[in-house]
Amino acid sequence: MNKLLFFLPVFIFFSCSEKSSGDGDIDISFENRTCFVDDSVRAIVDSVYNSLTPDERAAQIHGIRPALIVENGKLSLEKCRKLIPYGVGHISQFACMQDLKENELRDFTADLQAYLLNETRSKIPAIFHEEAITGFAAKSATVFPQQLGVACTWNPSLVREKNETVREAMRSCGSTMALSPMVDVIRTQHFNRVEESYGEDAYLSSAFAVDFVKGLQGDDFTKGVAACSKHFLGYGGGSNNTTKVLMEEILMPHEAAIRCANLKTVMTGYHKYNGVNAVTSSYFIKDILRNYLDFDGVMVSDYFAIVSSKKKNTPDYVTERAVQALSAGTDIELCDGIAYPELPKLIQEGKVSEEDFEKAVKRSLALKVRLGLFSPNRKLYDKGNISLDKPEWRKIAYELASQSVVLLKNNGILPLKENHSKIALVGPNANSFWAMTGDYTYQSMHAFFQGGKIDPNSPKIYTLKEGLERNIKSPFVLSYEKGCDWSSNDEWGIDKKADGDSRIANLQKMLVGSSDRVDRKAAFDICNKSDVIIAAMGENATLCGEGRIRKGIRLPGDQEKFVEDLISTGKPVILVVFGGRAQVLSEKIRNGAMAILSAWYPGEEGGNAVADIIMGKKSPSGKLCVSYPSDESREPLCYNYGEPVSERVAYPFGHGLSYSNFKYTLKDCTQKAELGNDIIRIAVEITNDGDYDASEVVQLYVSPDFETDKFRPIQLKGFTRVDLMKKESKVITFKLKPEMMEYYDDGKWVTELGIFIFKIGSSSVDIRCNIPVSIVGEKSLTDNRRVIFSSVTIK
Repeated sequence: MNKLLFFLPVFIFFSCSEKSSGDGDIDISFENRTCFVDDSVRAIVDSVYNSLTPDERAAQIHGIRPALIVENGKLSLEKCRKLIPYGVGHISQFACMQDLKENELRDFTADLQAYLLNETRSKIPAIFHEEAITGFAAKSATVFPQQLGVACTWNPSLVREKNETVREAMRSCGSTMALSPMVDVIRTQHFNRVEESYGEDAYLSSAFAVDFVKGLQGDDFTKGVAACSKHFLGYGGGSNNTTKVLMEEILMPHEAAIRCANLKTVMTGYHKYNGVNAVTSSYFIKDILRNYLDFDGVMVSDYFAIVSSKKKNTPDYVTERAVQALSAGTDIELCDGIAYPELPKLIQEGKVSEEDFEKAVKRSLALKVRLGLFSPNRKLYDKGNISLDKPEWRKIAYELASQSVVLLKNNGILPLKENHSKIALVGPNANSFWAMTGDYTYQSMHAFFQGGKIDPNSPKIYTLKEGLERNIKSPFVLSYEKGCDWSSNDEWGIDKKADGDSRIANLQKMLVGSSDRVDRKAAFDICNKSDVIIAAMGENATLCGEGRIRKGIRLPGDQEKFVEDLISTGKPVILVVFGGRAQVLSEKIRNGAMAILSAWYPGEEGGNAVADIIMGKKSPSGKLCVSYPSDESREPLCYNYGEPVSERVAYPFGHGLSYSNFKYTLKDCTQKAELGNDIIRIAVEITNDGDYDASEVVQLYVSPDFETDKFRPIQLKGFTRVDLMKKESKVITFKLKPEMMEYYDDGKWVTELGIFIFKIGSSSVDIRCNIPVSIVGEKSLTDNRRVIFSSVTIK
């Protein structure tokens, strides 16, 4: 690939999550990326590399789990001397796999780093990495909403603010890398890890990916936490797509994070593409990541991905996979060193390239240099007492939760008024902290993989019942009965067959219990005496997440019939659905419930946030980041497939109701734009026409106004949240280059001429303004995508 392409002013301007008061033109020059290995870094890396033995070098490109070097809850120096005598590159999931509070976790880090610095000849500190999609996955740390819910905020800048706190929390305990964000573009609600994603749209996912990385890494890498986008490329169904879709959409969030946010670490997945495992795919790692994206950072494997297989892990198989993975460009083996410690021997036998080995080790060392681990004044952890759940962090958790809740339907029942003062609260998720915490939280990871007991007060996780009890005042009265359980035993289980994390094969079903009784009759007794019923239903951590299996995606177990019977009482029913995916609701429920809220897994402040929305202290503002399905078809579903899939959609992508109303008025628009020279400007006035202060998510879509198979029928090209007091108006101005209307074809990016319809709306189907724009000029081909994001100003 011609490297000169990367110095041409043809790439991107990012500001879809920024709100500016200025009105400058779009700068589409490619944002400067820090060179991963500059001269100063190279000097340190070369010096260290040359001082190491082959075994010490190999030690830098694999990890180890705490469980292997801990005894009776304490670090075992004897085990360290036996298992990591040459040092180690990474300490894997050091927080979520242990039952340690803040100071204990920091002390574990200090003790292990002391061993590496004082007892190994290489004296190289380790990178302590952890999960961070819902915050630092450590006991006592703030639990933020799950990513699928976060995407429904359409507020990437709040994610950046959240991750600034996560960075502080992780660094305080000595963690310098997060195996996050997960940016897979997922187009089926059946995928058990859809909750970790930002949904079905590449543009929306890319915007969140960029701010996630910027917040976590900060401006100074030596004080930041290295982010790691996963899974490269197309995990969760994307690997079945054509090359065109792979390059245009599935790759886009990784590309944006690398080119816009200086991302320096990427993780492969467990999946295959064209029959080749991602972790051994030269096409993915060398052709796309290294050559096309010009990525100069570190590629790490997913846990056990190098040796993960249904085949027996024989010695020959392990060494074969070590050769395949390293040769393809996978630099580091996680979570443990099973295959890569064999590399020095394989080099001697001529089975693996010493050059490939050197590149991998030097990249691993360069990451440590960049993180400040070789600095003379390095700070490996904080001293004194540590807090991982500060009050100001809980406020961000609350705001994210409030903005993530999507009001799917409201027949005027919400917010609750005094004529509905007798409230019956029922359902398995009404008084369970598991309704707030999805997978890849400390709570789920520790319980699922370790069988650990979870304390819902460390940190305090508010249930919906607790949120309502804190919220309601006379004349409102709350009664509670669980009424039904989460599921039946035969509809869910553990996926022990698929390639993936080998720890799953040893698991039993993780029972998520509740001390509350299940008394259906008692539940209907309080419902019949009430003015309104709030039914808190949905999933918990056993029913979705990595390694979990469910037969379907309707409300689990007897929940569907339970809700339908509640509706049959004639009392108004407010349905609140918690969980890790959009769960199919029966036609009777969709038609019969007076209001339906999708609350996802809203984190530690979720109970308070949902209660405040129900009681009217907050107007709901979440918008769907997925097309909410009306059936259980396993066929991929996405709004940009166009009209043919509309019958399978109960609630469309971008949909979400408010307690207020918003009026859209087109103020100004570009009618014709020339490629390479012009900027398309579209200005629309948004007026809060209702009686509540509220927020609206203004969405910009584009459709070709001509017959073509080169473009999706509709594509998201911009968005912004706007806060409006009642009767207030603001003008939103979108600016974008006509080069955004390009497509990938036969290895090239092609700009297209013609008329495109720019659509401003409140959802992908609720379009308020249609603006035809003629794009003219000379059609051109380039090797690289030129523009990813539009910009927006609010006045």
